[in-house]
Amino acid sequence: MRAVVFAYHNVGVRCLSVLLAHEVEVALVVTHQDDAKENIWFESVAGLAALHGIPSITPADPNDSAVVARVAALAPDIIFSFYYRLMLKAPLLALAARGAYNMHGSLLPKYRGRAPVNWAVLNGERETGATLHRMLEKPDAGAILAQQAVPILPDDTAIEVFQKVTMAAEIALDDVLPELLAGKAKEHAQDLSQGRYFGARGPEDGRIDWRSGAQDIHNLVRAVAPPYPGAFCLFQDKTLRVLRSFQCKQRQARSAAPGLYAEKDALYADCADGRVLRLLDLEYAGEPLDAAGFTARFGPEKRLLTSQS
Repeated sequence: MRAVVFAYHNVGVRCLSVLLAHEVEVALVVTHQDDAKENIWFESVAGLAALHGIPSITPADPNDSAVVARVAALAPDIIFSFYYRLMLKAPLLALAARGAYNMHGSLLPKYRGRAPVNWAVLNGERETGATLHRMLEKPDAGAILAQQAVPILPDDTAIEVFQKVTMAAEIALDDVLPELLAGKAKEHAQDLSQGRYFGARGPEDGRIDWRSGAQDIHNLVRAVAPPYPGAFCLFQDKTLRVLRSFQCKQRQARSAAPGLYAEKDALYADCADGRVLRLLDLEYAGEPLDAAGFTARFGPEKRLLTSQS
C-alpha cells in the first residue's frame, strides 16, 4: 500500500508514525516551511521523514501543477492529510486510487474549519476529539471512518487539550488503519446540520472584554494561553496579558465594577457578573507581574473602565 502524506504539527508527526508502524509505504511527505514569525513549539514532520529516509517537499501551493504531476507519478493508493494547513483540490484528491483521508481535531460534524481545539475551549465544551474522514473539496465534510473522544476539564488550556487530541488522533488512526488498508473500513456520512464551520483565530481575538462574566473570561484565557498569544487588555496604557486563571466559585466580587486587586500573595479579578477569577500568571508590558509587583505599581486595588476592555 503506497501513500502520499500531507502533514504538519504534532498530529502530523504522530499519525505519520502510525503509518510507518503499520509498514505503509510512504512515497512522499508534503509539509510546510516553518514560519520564522510563528512560535514553533511543535515537532517536525520534515525531521521525522528525514529520519526514515522519506523524501519531503514544502511547496507554497500543494495544488500547483508540478506538485500534482509529482504525486501522480507516484501512483498513490491513498493520500492522507494530517494537520496540513492548505486545502487539497479535486485534481490532487483524485490521484488516490483508494481514496484521500484527513484527520481533523474535533468530533465532526462539530467544529469544522480552523482552530477547532481553541474554539471548543473558548465555547466551554466538555468534550472534543479527533476524526478521520474522507476528503472532499468541501472541507471537513466527508464520510467518517473513525473518531476518538477526549474530555475537556474545566481548567484545561488549549495546549493541554491539543495534547489529548493528538493522542486521540493516533488512537483513531491506529485502530482503523488495518481495516482501511484491507479495504474493509466502514464509513458513515456526516449530518452537517449538527455542527458548523469556524474560522481562523489571530492574536487580536484574545482581547478581554471585562464586561463579560467570569466563565467567559476564564474560557478565553484557557483558549489562547501559551504557546498561543494569550488573553490581554489595555491596563494603564500598557498591555496586561492574563496567561492562566482559576474560577473562585466560593468568592464574591468586592464591587459591581470589574477590577483587579491583590490580597496577600494572590491576584484577583472581579468580573461583571459578580464572580471572581484568581489570576495565576500575568505579564505587564512584557514582564511577569505578581501580587507584590501589582501592589508596588498600582496599589492594592484598581478598578477597570469598560473603555479599557
